Amino acid sequence: MFGFLRRNAHFQHHEQKKRPELDETKEDFSPQLFLNIEKNIENIAKMLNSPNDLVVRRLMIGHTKMALFYFDGLIDKKSVNEFVIKNIQSEMTQLEVIATNTEELLKHLQNEILSISEVATIHTLDDMSLAILSGDTALMIDGEQDVLIIGTKGWESRSIEEPTTEALVRGPRDGFTENIGTNLVHLRRRIRDPNLRFEQFKVGRRSKKSLVLSYIDGIVHPQIVKEVRRRVNSIDLDDVPESGYVEQWIEDDFLSPFPQLQNTERPDKVSAGLMQGKVAIFLDGTPFVLLAPLTFAETLQSPEDYYERWYIGSLIRALRYFCAFIALFLPSLYVALVSFHPGMIPSNLAFSISSTREGVPFPSFIEAVFMEITMEILREAGIRLPKPIGQTVGIVGGLVIGEAAVSAGIVSPIMVIVVAVTAISTFAIPFYSFAISIRMLRFFFLIVASIFGFYGIILAYIIINIHLANLKSMGVPYTTPFAPSIYSDWKDLVIRAPLTFFTKRPQYMQTEDDKRMGE
Repeated sequence: MFGFLRRNAHFQHHEQKKRPELDETKEDFSPQLFLNIEKNIENIAKMLNSPNDLVVRRLMIGHTKMALFYFDGLIDKKSVNEFVIKNIQSEMTQLEVIATNTEELLKHLQNEILSISEVATIHTLDDMSLAILSGDTALMIDGEQDVLIIGTKGWESRSIEEPTTEALVRGPRDGFTENIGTNLVHLRRRIRDPNLRFEQFKVGRRSKKSLVLSYIDGIVHPQIVKEVRRRVNSIDLDDVPESGYVEQWIEDDFLSPFPQLQNTERPDKVSAGLMQGKVAIFLDGTPFVLLAPLTFAETLQSPEDYYERWYIGSLIRALRYFCAFIALFLPSLYVALVSFHPGMIPSNLAFSISSTREGVPFPSFIEAVFMEITMEILREAGIRLPKPIGQTVGIVGGLVIGEAAVSAGIVSPIMVIVVAVTAISTFAIPFYSFAISIRMLRFFFLIVASIFGFYGIILAYIIINIHLANLKSMGVPYTTPFAPSIYSDWKDLVIRAPLTFFTKRPQYMQTEDDKRMGE
């Protein structure tokens, strides 16, 4: 082993000696903009390696050369043709008079000719390349180092649809898309507060994705915004393709099985979260928006709880807590009762279970693990299959495999019932990431139940609670308002009180403005 480590260290040292030679190779383009437009065109082509979709549209105003730079497919061609090129050509006579003064010509184009709302001036090649790669159009004049950036983004995007991961019986049907601009419009439509803030960041050293931090100034606690901003600024990756990368980077404890930020496709959930004093994180290229901080109680809540009357919402929410208990403990409780504590089972039920297990060659733990793994395989396969047949294959596969396993004497019928009820209860959990955590911990409880019985289950439950009590999300304790106990927030916990009881925002968020409704 020491010889292997020594050889590995020697190899790394040898590679490090090679790296300075590689770093000495210089770029064949200049990072600065020149006064000569042809030199700039050649420089940009070298920087981008002359891509086929880069369009350079040359124009002449008198004896002065101009050029438009944009990427085909990223721009709205109608905007470029009608509001840029057509406007310049229609005012050609007026522009020829001032064409000799390039600085005045640039200002005149920006203020008088270009009939597009988003026009800005940049001064570096990096800013220019980032702009045209983002879907804007760059306008350059010979003899002028400043470049006009014209907002002409117009690539194809998915239309607004109902979220598939968070279906509701009652509630809005629109969901976020992969376009961050569309997502911010969704939020603006719902929250018309002038204190709604959007802070823009660029994440990904190479991809330079747009990330927007959103909150309501005057409601959110400033320390939460400061902490989220600090963590977002610390992201140091080449590319951030999905908000899951951001979530994993900024979460408090990467070893915890529990999610510490909430992801959602629903604009109504994001707007409700901001009204409570949360911070939303939007990333370009994904429909999933992150909400921080997150508490344990919120993983079992759904927007539909508030759209129905309070007793209906309370009943459904209490049912979710019961389903979460079944999804986590039912298989391990069955294994513990059958293997270690049969005396705790009523006599008639014990005789029924023993008769169904007659001839089964495996202990209850092996039965449970076999059926649970089979169910997880069917669940994962159903997700990957085409939608028209995915659910059918999952249901039919589960029935056929369960029936065949019972007929072959590999598992008992009662075990099939336990696993089926457990799987159905998992689907009742509205937060997908939390449901996955429950599915993982179920195997942990199965193992300790097979070794120590009820004592193992209790011990594992204590360990999980200790972990939850120490877990935080952006500095907010994960188990609030259970612990630390904030009794004023219990009216929106397991039972949802009538809306007239919600006079103040959640106390654990420590909002600047805690008043939610009038007298």
